[in-house]
Amino acid sequence: MLKLLVVCALAAMITADITEEEDVLVLKKSNFEEALKTYPNILVEFYAPWCGHCKALVPEYAKAAGMLKAEGSDIRLAKVDATEEAELAQEFGVRGYPTIKFFKGGEKENPKEYSAGRQADDIVNWLKKRTGPAATTLSDVTQTESLIADNEVAVIGFFKDVESEDAKAFVKTAESVDDIPFGITSDDAVFSKFEVAKDGVVLFKKFDEGRNTFDGEISKENLLPFIKANQLPLVIEFTEQTAPKIFGGEIKSHILMFVPKTAKDFQDKMDQFKKAAEGFKGKILFIFIDSDVDDNQRILEFFGLKKEECPAIRLITLEEEMTKYRPESSEITAENIITFCTAFTEGKLKPHLMSQDIPEDWDKNPVKVLVGKNFEEVAFNPAKNVFIEFYAPWCGHCKQLAPIWDQLGEKFKDNANIVVAKMDSTANEIESVKVHSFPTLKFFPAGDDRTVIDYNGERTLDGFTKFLESGGKEGGAPAGDEDEESDDLDLDDAEEDDSDVEEGHDEL
Repeated sequence: MLKLLVVCALAAMITADITEEEDVLVLKKSNFEEALKTYPNILVEFYAPWCGHCKALVPEYAKAAGMLKAEGSDIRLAKVDATEEAELAQEFGVRGYPTIKFFKGGEKENPKEYSAGRQADDIVNWLKKRTGPAATTLSDVTQTESLIADNEVAVIGFFKDVESEDAKAFVKTAESVDDIPFGITSDDAVFSKFEVAKDGVVLFKKFDEGRNTFDGEISKENLLPFIKANQLPLVIEFTEQTAPKIFGGEIKSHILMFVPKTAKDFQDKMDQFKKAAEGFKGKILFIFIDSDVDDNQRILEFFGLKKEECPAIRLITLEEEMTKYRPESSEITAENIITFCTAFTEGKLKPHLMSQDIPEDWDKNPVKVLVGKNFEEVAFNPAKNVFIEFYAPWCGHCKQLAPIWDQLGEKFKDNANIVVAKMDSTANEIESVKVHSFPTLKFFPAGDDRTVIDYNGERTLDGFTKFLESGGKEGGAPAGDEDEESDDLDLDDAEEDDSDVEEGHDEL
């Protein structure tokens, strides 16, 4: 008995340094390895106290920690303040906030990056998939009802023989889906309760139709598209929590309705939008954005919209190149939206390219001001060598570059062959030039062949000068090879500026 008390006392001393906040372990370099020994399966969030995304995650992360603790799970959630524990953050390659990694079996090497959504259910489901069977065996009706009731979405395989080829294909599918719980049953009472007459797969959800029954040959290749098409609501609101599901999904064509929730006709607009969505399930994701929310203003800016212009509809493709489309009619009706989406799916729409009006004094200063409407004329002037900075007004790196760029303009203002210019790429878009990060620096040499050269040299007056004087050779590279530190253009982070560790990194 005495020996047991001593062991318990020692264990308490060992773990005493690992404090908890809302069921989340607080880790530091001094207790990190001990935590891995004490709790072999830990999900660790590396955060910064000032990070907006991290603050938004706090309640859901704590909720997930509490859910697992209440179940008696051996999985724990933890957090590390990476601004205080810089050495620990560096050890695990933390470059942005939040960075979330899963340490399994007490192993410190090669933790797995967390890849699901930022809601409590997403976190718990992802962790259970990593530590348990891909599909939970459901032996009775009560267990099946609990799986459905406890989750926003659940997929259940009904197989009389759980060793059949179809059942094995179902389990393989379950292994490849991180954020949804799967169950498998052969129980007759479960078949009867849910009115399933033969082997098959049913997706249960707490929205829209309530359930979707798979109809087709059961294979991983066929089941995955079925699940992807039905796991999200017909219309989903863009929020901090839903963003990972929206941008991490298979559907890369998104139609967005910007509308204030406080508007008197909000529900009518939603009904029209939802009605139109029914015919495009699995092809176009229908998203609505509350245009009154402050965090969403950057997204409006990205589409060239102002709050007073809402409600409004826009469509975007998130393939290798982001392309935007605007409907001809501003009236939001199901008929207009269906016409717009049909034209898009048939490839009949032309991209919508934003442009400001040409300023009266655009060429008054040494650095010329370009917009969409005068870009072609200036950049591809065959008699001029044109060096252009594509910037964003909110970009930290652009602000640092501004005085140097002005100095460059001043230095070459009397050179008849060289033009130094800048363009706000958040308000102006060019079909022939795709901008993926800020600032992007491109050189358009004189001539008729429309050559474009990316600048990859040092962002100094001396570096720029040598580049221009060498005709774009010293510090240049073929367009598309830029590798200088820039602020990424990423719609997923459009509502925050703090998803990168380095100060001044502004993500869109």
